[in-house]
Amino acid sequence: MHFLLILFVIAGGMGLSIEAGLLGPLGNEVGDLWATFSIFSVGAALTFLLMLFFSPRSSPSFFAQPAWQLLGGVLGPVYVIILTVATPAIGIAMTMIGILAGQVFKSLIIDHFALLGTARRQIDAKRLIALLFIIAALALMAKG
Repeated sequence: MHFLLILFVIAGGMGLSIEAGLLGPLGNEVGDLWATFSIFSVGAALTFLLMLFFSPRSSPSFFAQPAWQLLGGVLGPVYVIILTVATPAIGIAMTMIGILAGQVFKSLIIDHFALLGTARRQIDAKRLIALLFIIAALALMAKG
């Protein structure tokens, strides 16, 4: 099961690269904010349809949840705007490696201190070496 989840995560990462490739040209045509809005509109409509047919009707309201848990609603558009602006300027690969470097760096901190309700996973040498390889890839891409 663990291996299957890793494959799903890799597929999700591939999807983000495709999204970045779509957002750059869309942003050039309709504007960065309109491109972001359109991506979220399509996503919201699809999510609504999935909820309509597959979500349990008795699930608790998200209004009953702590407000900080909805912060992703703010972070998502910021991320998409960054993709829309950066991708045409520096390319999909450079954008994705930069995003990955930021994700892994912050993820290590979140895991280490068990922030946001996650389980504690201590930073060790292997995790730091992995981050350094990602930073090295970013540096190599920037010079190439």
